[in-house]
Amino acid sequence: MRQPMPHRTLRIWSTIHKWTSLICTAFMLMLCLTGLPLIFHDEIEAAFDTDQWQPANPDGPLLSLDRMLEAALANRPGEVPLFMSFDTDRPVVNVTTGPTPDAASGDMHFASFDRTSGEPVPGHQDGVMEFLLQLHTDMFLGLPGMLFLGFMGVLLIAAIVSGVVLYAPFMRKLDFGTLRVKRSRRLKWLDYHNLLGIVTVAWLTVVGLTGVVNTLATPILDTWKNQSLADLTAGYQGSAVPTPAEMASLDAAVAQAEQAAPDQTLQFVAFPGGGWSTDFHYAVFLHGNTPVTSHIVTPALVDARTGQFAALREMPWYNKTLALSGPLHFGDYGGLPLKILWAVLDLITIVVLISGLYLWLARRQPAARTAGAPATPHAGGGAS
Repeated sequence: MRQPMPHRTLRIWSTIHKWTSLICTAFMLMLCLTGLPLIFHDEIEAAFDTDQWQPANPDGPLLSLDRMLEAALANRPGEVPLFMSFDTDRPVVNVTTGPTPDAASGDMHFASFDRTSGEPVPGHQDGVMEFLLQLHTDMFLGLPGMLFLGFMGVLLIAAIVSGVVLYAPFMRKLDFGTLRVKRSRRLKWLDYHNLLGIVTVAWLTVVGLTGVVNTLATPILDTWKNQSLADLTAGYQGSAVPTPAEMASLDAAVAQAEQAAPDQTLQFVAFPGGGWSTDFHYAVFLHGNTPVTSHIVTPALVDARTGQFAALREMPWYNKTLALSGPLHFGDYGGLPLKILWAVLDLITIVVLISGLYLWLARRQPAARTAGAPATPHAGGGAS
């Protein structure tokens, strides 16, 4: 027969659960509340997009990428190209520019262009969604904000693990799912908290871990550049990042990349000097054609000055983990049904967090300590 957990061990796990939960609860609530509409970002954007844009020449030929790049730079004089991406359902090229190749996200400018005419395409008016995404990602604090939220995610994982450890001795004398609704209010909410916490534990662990990985995007990209691409920059010491006027044909670079990976699809281009390329290469990113591999990109590096093909480099495991974490974090793999499931679990997690905070506050009230509710440790992600 399995021996019960020693009282001292129980108290240690209870203390870990209480303090990790208390410290991260407010930030987890913020992330759950902002994450809920972000799950449906595409659907919300489509619902409020009343602009029935049509290409200028629906049956006409597509303009070259070099011509589109010229149009984008003419629209933002004095700036340099950072990224170029492509809509999948319409002939539109999206170009991100900035004052410098290493411009911060807040200084970047995103614009879309009709590939049949080179004219600008009206942008989406999604200021609220952009605000929520920035708040959810880094609280408008850049890398320090991302790393801080990553630390909150680590505390969440510790709260989950300790909650699961405490759940077994707590439920030793009760059937799974027992809700003592006729007892004190605190005891009733303790049962709700434990049940909802253990039901969502797997999902919350996945979302928590992927969230932590997402906050490490900048260090991951820096590691990739400094390790995996170091040999490609060996001969460029002392060279400056090429200006747009010094860059070779973008169309030729993309054609070489597609020739090197004929079974993959073009996703975006990163220009020299940014976080997704070296200071001297076009990085042409291609992706697979299945629901999973479509999120895993492979870069082809082309010398931006000479147009010479340099290498096709498979991303290391940590970059693949980062690439898969984003869509998994928001339930972006299985269409609307999976998003709805993610939203329901998100709402349940909000209840777990709020109930955990209530249980901690109620325990500290003298009346709660005499109401007959035992101060029993509980499982889940909220504060005890």
